Amino acid sequence: MSQRSAGTLTLPWTTASPRATKRVAMDHSLLIITIVLALVGLVMVFSASAVVAGNRFHDPGYFLKRQLAWLAFGFLLLHLASHIDYVWWKRLSIPLLGLTVVLLVMVLIPSLGVSAKGARRWLRLGPISVQPAEIAKLVAVMYLAAYLAKKEDRLTGFLSGLAPALLVVGVLGGLVLLEPDLGTVVVMGSVAIGLLFLGGARLSHLLSLGLCAVPAVLVLVLSSSYRRQRLMTFLAPWKDASDAGFQITQSFLAFGSGGLFGVGLGEGKQKLFFLPEAHTDFVLALVGEELGLVGTGVIILLFALFAIRGFQVAARARMPFGRYLGMGITLLIGIQALINACVVTGLLPTKGLTLPFVSYGGSSLVTCMFGVGILLNISRDRQTGREDAGRRGEGSSRR
Repeated sequence: MSQRSAGTLTLPWTTASPRATKRVAMDHSLLIITIVLALVGLVMVFSASAVVAGNRFHDPGYFLKRQLAWLAFGFLLLHLASHIDYVWWKRLSIPLLGLTVVLLVMVLIPSLGVSAKGARRWLRLGPISVQPAEIAKLVAVMYLAAYLAKKEDRLTGFLSGLAPALLVVGVLGGLVLLEPDLGTVVVMGSVAIGLLFLGGARLSHLLSLGLCAVPAVLVLVLSSSYRRQRLMTFLAPWKDASDAGFQITQSFLAFGSGGLFGVGLGEGKQKLFFLPEAHTDFVLALVGEELGLVGTGVIILLFALFAIRGFQVAARARMPFGRYLGMGITLLIGIQALINACVVTGLLPTKGLTLPFVSYGGSSLVTCMFGVGILLNISRDRQTGREDAGRRGEGSSRR
């Protein structure tokens, strides 16, 4: 019985050719893009937060130290995930789904969940806080990938194909919405629709779902005073530039001040208590001010290259689960980056979404790094990897 390597796990089945036993290196270009974005994030987080941290905590490096610690932990998880056969995430998708639901419920319990800025989104674990909604996005991708790999031939039917997957994603989204966190629900829903479309679901079904979702979103927006205010501000940001439209207009000023090459790293003025959340949700605006259109363009280009490379990795995977998981992780990071860029440039209403790898935020950073680790393991699947169900379906001869 011949042996064949999948990631770091050696799994036995028939070898089709001598070349199949060759160990395939992970995709280094994907890793390099991730490292560059993360390092740029460290620099911009420090530039954006030094004055605020010095004023609030008497330590200019307060946010930098925490981001650096989260990044180190994220790289550790990336390394581990890149050496774990991604087949295990299919086997663990249901247990992880159950654990995520428990965490999302715990957040809503007043004695357990941490409330800040009108939302209850964090769980306190000793000296750190984690955001289960970030974990929920990645777990939803794992579940959908496992579901599509198992039932991709039934996706043309609504009740037998789409409905069960949408129900599960709907439960996760509903719990996140109670925090409340509409931005994460939008990302989760967009990734789910994208994966279902790539999996072979009928476009007519997906368009019908989209049309049904429009009035539901409008009800959610119009029934909430702060969401309604955000919508009105989006439609006319300069109408109340000193109050409701303050954040987005300061973001416009940051981009406008930067010009082509920026005012210089560390020389931005909007971070001096003008632009709220300059080190988190609106870090791209500070990039625009200090590094200009060129710096912003480089960041956007890196995310575009990440998405292209991620889809290439997914397309080469030998197993259906690997393909869907790779596409899902790429969609998750790409869609969130796109929405964040649209928000800070005024193309979408303001949402509390970070820019992956770049913004300050431990849960988002670690989850994205872990997702990249899984992508790197999938990239080894060009000549390796297998799936028990697929092996039986193909009728391979195991001796």
